[in-house]
Amino acid sequence: MTRGRGTGLALALASAAALGTSGALAGSLIRTGWTPAAAVLVRVSLAALALTVPAVLALRGRWSVVVRGSRTVLAYGILAVAGAQLAYFNAVSHLSVGVALLLEYQGIVLVVLWMWLRHGRRPRPLMLAGAGLALVGLVLVLDVFGGLRLDGVGVLWGLAAAVGLAVYFVVAAGNPGPAGEGEQMPPLVLSCLGLWVGAAGLAVAGVARLVPLQANTAPVELAGRSVAWLVPVLGLALVAAAFAYVVGTVAARLLGATLASFVGLTEVVFAVLFAWVLLGQLPTLLQLAGGVVVLAGIALVRLDELRAPAAVSPAAMERELAPAQARG
Repeated sequence: MTRGRGTGLALALASAAALGTSGALAGSLIRTGWTPAAAVLVRVSLAALALTVPAVLALRGRWSVVVRGSRTVLAYGILAVAGAQLAYFNAVSHLSVGVALLLEYQGIVLVVLWMWLRHGRRPRPLMLAGAGLALVGLVLVLDVFGGLRLDGVGVLWGLAAAVGLAVYFVVAAGNPGPAGEGEQMPPLVLSCLGLWVGAAGLAVAGVARLVPLQANTAPVELAGRSVAWLVPVLGLALVAAAFAYVVGTVAARLLGATLASFVGLTEVVFAVLFAWVLLGQLPTLLQLAGGVVVLAGIALVRLDELRAPAAVSPAAMERELAPAQARG
């Protein structure tokens, strides 16, 4: 069990690091005229395409798993992939980037509330202390007050993005079939189908002009060098999407939604570091200190998990509770 948790933590950090590259890679495209929505649409579409053949092989003909999990896939793709991205884009149009990200990452609070209300896992003092510490660190890393800009509509969009983030961790961690019946959908399959649904949702939003879709093939600047536009595009698709979503889903099943969501906060820390390496955006001492505080908060949440009386993993507990909860 300890080895499984250790593996889960390593995979969660790897997923967060992969996701952390997306800001720098997408930023290089945006500076040449790409719109954020276009960058994300290409990212999730190519990622879904790259995962299609491996996902079919992973199913081994068990198409009934897909049929039983269709509602889960739709929720994952529409809310966690397309919905979270669209909500974040709209939030940024009304708020500073730091505030928008801070609101989106309130999704970890929603995960804790969901686990309490749905599965009866009331947060203990140590977890609450870790949550508070992690959120304080997040404020420092994002330098929220350095570019503070508030707007009521933007706040609502930011909270909508938080819902999408919470759905990602809850679905990735549990993913039970209807009424908890049937086998779990392989992480590779869930990620692939969710990305396809998300790509379709973003494409529809673009055609309906809910988000602007503009792209070009101009060279981009990365790590002080001029490179072809395909370099950040492939990085976004293969590293920041295909790898990150599959590995993140495996990690969430090993750790459970709560701990996985807190470890996911390190994505912001990695994003700052990658912006430094790839874009030359030097982090401030306050941001570096914030990263340390975020890690301290995650450590407290992890310590709380270790002290939990349950002898099974959080993910297993969620799956075991699902049938009884559904019948109740």
